[in-house]
Amino acid sequence: MDTAPEPFLVLEPEVAPRLEAVPLILPTVEPVRWRLSPALVGAAILAVGFPLLWAVWLVSGLFDRWGALGWAGVAVLAAGFGLIGLGIGRELSGLAALRQVDQLRADLASGEADRVATAARRWLEALPQHVAILPAVAAAETPESVLALLRAGPVQALREATEVLGRTAALQSVAIVAATPSPALDVLTVGWCGVRLIRRVAALHGMRPGMVGTLILLQKTALAAATVAATEMALNAATHAVIAHPLLRHLAGDVAGAGVAARRMIVLARAAAAACSPLSRG
Repeated sequence: MDTAPEPFLVLEPEVAPRLEAVPLILPTVEPVRWRLSPALVGAAILAVGFPLLWAVWLVSGLFDRWGALGWAGVAVLAAGFGLIGLGIGRELSGLAALRQVDQLRADLASGEADRVATAARRWLEALPQHVAILPAVAAAETPESVLALLRAGPVQALREATEVLGRTAALQSVAIVAATPSPALDVLTVGWCGVRLIRRVAALHGMRPGMVGTLILLQKTALAAATVAATEMALNAATHAVIAHPLLRHLAGDVAGAGVAARRMIVLARAAAAACSPLSRG
């Protein structure tokens, strides 16, 4: 007699719950606002106040000597402080443009139709040469179509123009390495070409960074270079392997170093474009 149990099914009286992960709800924290340091504000007041008081005292002394001389002092004072104010305004404008790039990048990556369309219009308004696609962007119904239009139009055109700037700077760096007799001068001149290239790429993307803006842009370019260098790693490794060969290094001499400098200029242009563009080519 066979005593093995037969297969059977045990049915639950209730429907089992779905095995889905419960979304983790974290409490929202208000962002901490950056506050000015009293010491920094006091130093700024002293740095601006004393030269201004001295200039006013000097102009008043000139008026005591001769009226025409006093008015000449007023004109010099107004011209000097006017140019200083113009420079500060340009610095603030450049910093605002850099912050706007981060805001546009966040809006374009949000996936919300209204935010993406608004960010696309704001970016195109800063690029007068690409405003022709504004009607197409306004007619787009989905965020994906807006991003596709941007990648096929402005992003592609800016990428090609950046490549031209990078190749031009590469040729200039080759000429500099070949013409300068000192390695120290090579470092200075090539570094100057790199900073000039970054500023030209920023101008291509609709920005006019000043001195402080250029320093911040250098930092952003250095951070963006990590992403760009990942795609350039194989080619850079092959270039270094070729120029590191003892025979080629003996025959080529400084040409190998010039080739490395030229290659770095091209990568630098791409990294600067990645830092200045709110939308990658993707």
